[in-house]
Amino acid sequence: MTTRGNGGDLLVQVLREAGVDTVFGIVSVHNQPLVQAVGKHLRFVPVRHEATAVNAADGYARATGGLGCALTSTGTGAGNAAGSLIESLSAGTSVLHVTGQVESRYLGSGRGFIHETKDQLGMLEAVSAHAATIRDTDSAGKALREAVAHALATPGGPASIEWPIDLQYAEHDLTPATAAEQESHPADENQLAAALAALARARRPVIWAGGGVARAGDALAELVERWGVPLLTSNSGRGAVPEDHPLCIGNYGSSPKGRALLADADLLLSLGTHFRSNETGDYSIPVPSTHVQVDVDAAAPGRVFPADLPVVGEVGEFLTAALTVEGLGSAVESEWTHRARETREQVRAAQRTGLGDHAVLCDAVRAALPRDAVVARDVTIASSSWGNRLLPMYDPRSNVFPRGGGIGQGLGMAIGAAVADETRPTLGLVGDGGLAVHFGELLTMAQEKPWLVLLVCNDGGYGVLRNMQAGAGDRPYAVDLATPDFALLAQSIGVAYRRIGAAGEAHATLAEAASLHEPVIVEVDLASYGEMPAPFTPPVTVPGR
Repeated sequence: MTTRGNGGDLLVQVLREAGVDTVFGIVSVHNQPLVQAVGKHLRFVPVRHEATAVNAADGYARATGGLGCALTSTGTGAGNAAGSLIESLSAGTSVLHVTGQVESRYLGSGRGFIHETKDQLGMLEAVSAHAATIRDTDSAGKALREAVAHALATPGGPASIEWPIDLQYAEHDLTPATAAEQESHPADENQLAAALAALARARRPVIWAGGGVARAGDALAELVERWGVPLLTSNSGRGAVPEDHPLCIGNYGSSPKGRALLADADLLLSLGTHFRSNETGDYSIPVPSTHVQVDVDAAAPGRVFPADLPVVGEVGEFLTAALTVEGLGSAVESEWTHRARETREQVRAAQRTGLGDHAVLCDAVRAALPRDAVVARDVTIASSSWGNRLLPMYDPRSNVFPRGGGIGQGLGMAIGAAVADETRPTLGLVGDGGLAVHFGELLTMAQEKPWLVLLVCNDGGYGVLRNMQAGAGDRPYAVDLATPDFALLAQSIGVAYRRIGAAGEAHATLAEAASLHEPVIVEVDLASYGEMPAPFTPPVTVPGR
């Protein structure tokens, strides 16, 4: 049955078709019809900054495995969202970003209409996987649904729509539509046959799994077990196979033991990975001459490391085909499977030694949370050291972090993930420096009251860079920052507060915080807690040093 409504009603219908029940954003004179309708029919979470609207929608999408939605204002508001759209683009997260625009009759006039900016669509195209302008009421529904399809495609990414305010207020046709079928990416039969034959012959193979395995974890786990081979992952690939699996080495490919394993392997099977510089020692890890690289992106095979056996297609479909290989694993040396189990234990033991009492924080986090709890991590020492490696992940939807490496996005992602599922606690792992970037979102946390444990590692500044400067023999500069009294801060916004000042307090404090069923700030006072035996420095190359 055809009904009529304004642009906000149309947006709500499209979001419902996509299974979205929560939207993040900031109300503006150039998006009021959209926010009003969303607030009436869905849940609207008013954040304090447009960047957080996108980060929260991103966290929501990762935690649900579906679509997130952010509403921002025009011009400066859309520009504020750009950095977070870059993160979503880097991660390929399914985010629908809808921003306002000046009245359609003034588009491109350059006369300085309020909130007008030069080539807003061009800016959105630069930071989105797809961007479009709604030009009239007849095509609005089509434009929105096409944007949703682009965001949910494989590979996905943010889709941005700019919507002139007069067309938001105008009357639209609200005829329901069925979701479009996802485009299929079948592999070339000759490529597939050559790759599968190589897998069957391999005696010492290694799998390297990236973010492209997120929806194919069950098939990957079955392949690992039947093949009996070690599994290395990128940070993005963590959790597709639960990290307590005895053959899952995890995100340790550039560690000494991970490198030794790769050096002795006779085949590498890489699945949906970018081979990012910080996870490969600036591309210095050894790669076997036989390299089967599977990716839906035709430009990926051979982009970083030579791939003599490329397969362009869906990772899940490749894994299904691999499981049909007769006698899979019969050529694999039994000692190789044993070495995989040994390497898994060795890399973790070595890291725990370097962490000292900071490994206790990792243990306490895992003990306090259920297996399916999301851990949303900002770029900070705790995340970059134990959060990205030692902390076990059991589901890819639990593994939320800024893949583009931008600081300050963790709290927004944590809020989005926590709002997505309030049946279990979410943990946000941040540093005091990153938290300060979007400090105002603590008010969003206080206002929405999600079940969120915000673990703030407070070292009075940018600890990662402080360690980097000290390691180079430099006198620290621009890294020491003023920080608040977090107990008073929490009291002022009506949020619970707990403090960890020593390793012996970690387990009990985090367990209590997770049991509160409400937002709580847990400060790790690092001046009291103590430093790591081996100070963490980022895995980046400094030219000339």
